[in-house]
Amino acid sequence: MLLKNNIPIGYVLGKVKYDSALVAMYAIVVTVLHQMKIFNFDIPIGGVPAILGTVISLLLAFRSNQAYDRWWEARIVWGAIVNDSRSFARQVITFIGNLYDSGSTGELKERLIKRQIAWNYALTKSLRKQDPYKDIKRLLSESDFEFVKAYDNVPNALLKLQGMDINKATNEGLLNQFQQIELERTLTKQTDSMGKCERIKNTVFPETYTLYIRLAIYLFITVLPFSLFGLFGYISIPLVIAIGTLFLLVEKMAVHLQDPFENKPTDTPMSTISAKIERDLMQMWLDDRMDDQKDDAKNVDRKMFYLL
Repeated sequence: MLLKNNIPIGYVLGKVKYDSALVAMYAIVVTVLHQMKIFNFDIPIGGVPAILGTVISLLLAFRSNQAYDRWWEARIVWGAIVNDSRSFARQVITFIGNLYDSGSTGELKERLIKRQIAWNYALTKSLRKQDPYKDIKRLLSESDFEFVKAYDNVPNALLKLQGMDINKATNEGLLNQFQQIELERTLTKQTDSMGKCERIKNTVFPETYTLYIRLAIYLFITVLPFSLFGLFGYISIPLVIAIGTLFLLVEKMAVHLQDPFENKPTDTPMSTISAKIERDLMQMWLDDRMDDQKDDAKNVDRKMFYLL
């Protein structure tokens, strides 16, 4: 999930600690050998290092931009999931009115809304390649849970159950055809969002692009000390480590952003979003149930009045 607080510096540097250690060892060895006059080879800083640094900067900027686009697209999709979940719950509550038997309609509303909540959790776990059953069992009936266990794609199975219940409610007269179409349209939007998430998850960023950038960074780090010897002497060691680590961190940041569903601190906060959706939908359902109970109490009072 995305962290609100500052990310610890230890976590950030931990992603490149081995690379930085290699850079440090290389910088120390090369600098010491040069200062001991074992070899006396310098490269003008305005030559190869400057050209390589400029090229790598452009490549990293492009790579980071593409990776952020993938992350941002994932966040937009989950924003749509939030909206569609709330819309679905509102439609269920308002379309399935109180003119019918309150027991059957109440159970239908509860079943549809809790299934919608379970769908968000199941999609989160499926995208992260985790077991989805633990989070959804508490939200589903025994029959629904056994139904979805037979499917590899649990979120898709839950949407199928939603469609089956909506069709049954229409046949029983609890929904008219217009209301059925609107609910089906909302389910279709959820299917589209699920497909977009799966596309992002299954579209692999070209590994050759990562390899080429990494080779260019290491080549830049290799020639960098030879441009700093004459200017800074032993001070070139921390400079090479700092500059090399910075380039490696930017490249690693892009690698993390390009996969927004891997359960990392930089990921799309799907678990937090799903929990927020659950709170909102459960509040809507509980408020509706309270209204139904008040209406039932009023009806009982009216009957008692007429009996008197």
